[in-house]
Amino acid sequence: MPVIYEGAVQDLIDEFGELPGIGPKTAQRLAFHVLSSDSAAVERLVDALHAVKARVRFCEQCGNIAEDTLCAVCKDPRRDASVICVVEEPKDVVAIERTQEYRGLYHVLGGAIDPINGVGPDDLRVRELLTRLGSGNVVEVILATDPNVVGEATAAYLTRMLRTLEVPVSRLASGLPVGADLEYADEVTLGRAFEGRRRVE
Repeated sequence: MPVIYEGAVQDLIDEFGELPGIGPKTAQRLAFHVLSSDSAAVERLVDALHAVKARVRFCEQCGNIAEDTLCAVCKDPRRDASVICVVEEPKDVVAIERTQEYRGLYHVLGGAIDPINGVGPDDLRVRELLTRLGSGNVVEVILATDPNVVGEATAAYLTRMLRTLEVPVSRLASGLPVGADLEYADEVTLGRAFEGRRRVE
């Protein structure tokens, strides 16, 4: 994008443009929104950004977003610790929680196996998953990776790994369109996918 504005305004546009999914026009709109906002609103935004970097971490058990050593799900004694749902990103936990169909725990991989972009199994939280399953208390692992090429490859890899532990593994059923991301699925579709999950042979 050619530089049109001077100094601080262009710097702000450039920074917004670095965010995922933000094109040049949207970056410009965001910058001008900040420019036209009052100082208190801008300070709240700045404070929120600082707070996220200072306080937010990843749950030591599942890898979800947390402000403590454990996330809210892992700390909840009402959750069923015998079932673990494996997802790619923390945003997928939010999508599944919206369905109110699942009461077990989660394991966030931190991405999906994607050789083209240099992401292999060692770059994900696979070892941590195997450690959690080594306790022998888990009776089912639900693979809820995205139904796209890298998500399916990740699910296939995990299925092979988990066979050696003799833990029953299931995959979310139809209802999720191939090529879609979990975060964009509506509650009904995602809920039906959970209800109709199938055992991986």
